Amino acid sequence: MRRLPAIVAVTALAGIGLVGCSASTGAAGSACTAPTADPRAAEAVSVSGEVGTQPDVQVRSPFLPSARSVETVVTGDGERITQPDQLVLLDLTVYNGVTGERIVGSRYDGNLANAQPLSGWDQTFPDFSSAMLCATEGSRVVVSLPYDSVGPQAAQGLQIPEGGSAVVVADVERVYLPAADGADQFTAGFGLPTVVRATNGQPGVTIPDGEAPTEVSVQTLKKGDGPELTADATARVHVLGVAWNDRQQFATTWGQAPIAAPPSQMPEEIGAALAGQTVGSQVLVVVPADQTAADQQAFRAPADTALVYVFDIIGVDD
Repeated sequence: MRRLPAIVAVTALAGIGLVGCSASTGAAGSACTAPTADPRAAEAVSVSGEVGTQPDVQVRSPFLPSARSVETVVTGDGERITQPDQLVLLDLTVYNGVTGERIVGSRYDGNLANAQPLSGWDQTFPDFSSAMLCATEGSRVVVSLPYDSVGPQAAQGLQIPEGGSAVVVADVERVYLPAADGADQFTAGFGLPTVVRATNGQPGVTIPDGEAPTEVSVQTLKKGDGPELTADATARVHVLGVAWNDRQQFATTWGQAPIAAPPSQMPEEIGAALAGQTVGSQVLVVVPADQTAADQQAFRAPADTALVYVFDIIGVDD
């Protein structure tokens, strides 16, 4: 599998300069079990202030939890986090549980360019993504971490001594869909590829025998009820690309950060196929072999073959 070039967004952690991401799986839109909340943690940590702004936090120190505790102090009514690799924008502030002092925090500027797969935070705090499962957009979550849950690398960077603890206040600023969740649509295209989906919504493609179409073919497989994409709005899109001739995958963003680009900056046929589609939709696009010059540059697609794309539109930035 080839890596995607610059059209695929690579995002950084907001406020804390440690970067990384990993792939995970889960059921798209599945029910989730909220992490455990320890009543003692709620007594030791008090938080006030508006979500999306620097919180006012008081830690009754020394606070040394024996196990990780997760408490939602403000519950938002937006999209829910159901998968570790779901694209999110979090703002975090970290406190020393022993001294109660603030260590580091995000800018709280709402910059959507800093959105990244939730699992990227696991490179900072081991298994932090599991603490945020079930949280909804607009929520504020307090995660209390004993030393073993902080991890030695993060503890060293945050100057938390062995045996100490950390308190992380996480604001869930934006949650993107994990996969297209729109209504299935009837399609009547004869001789076009068939799309199948894993339990987490990740698509796969079965290409039929026979010649590829000689004109661009576009099918809306799922129709979402979210906002409509305009040509110049920054779309968040997962893509799977497969070559018609050899059935080989040449591009995917699944398990990585999705594309973040306006349709007008994508290859012409793809931009035209996505503009006007709605968030939550899944779109199949087949580009004939003689029209793939731009795809070879944007997606490093192979030459001399028709290209099959499946796009999941998981969000659009304001």
